[in-house]
Amino acid sequence: MKVLHSDNAPKALGPYSQAIEVNGFVFTSGQIPIDPATDNFVEGGIKEQTRQSLANVQNVLKEAGIDLSHVVKTTVFLSDMGNFAEMNEVYAEFFVQPFPARSAVAIKTLPKGALVEVECVAVK
Repeated sequence: MKVLHSDNAPKALGPYSQAIEVNGFVFTSGQIPIDPATDNFVEGGIKEQTRQSLANVQNVLKEAGIDLSHVVKTTVFLSDMGNFAEMNEVYAEFFVQPFPARSAVAIKTLPKGALVEVECVAVK
């Protein structure tokens, strides 16, 4: 088991790793829309927050020497399912066919009041 860490993604907010690599799989922790350069949320709404969350995922995956084309499953957590269409529009900018499997769920609240959080499983 290998712990992955990127300075180009937000620091962990608790006792967890940004990602773990094991047996050819990379499991990322959920990435919220914090800009690692400022340690603050990006300005804007769901589109900007989705873009930053996915950029953070990309940067964590780079530590394993892979990119989004290696992702086989994502989970997208939304604070409001009313943001699904706009999130999906940005999500489509990051992934190409064959698209990874995905779950998208609305939950009551996300860390620090984020509008979106994204986690993934990738294969090396």
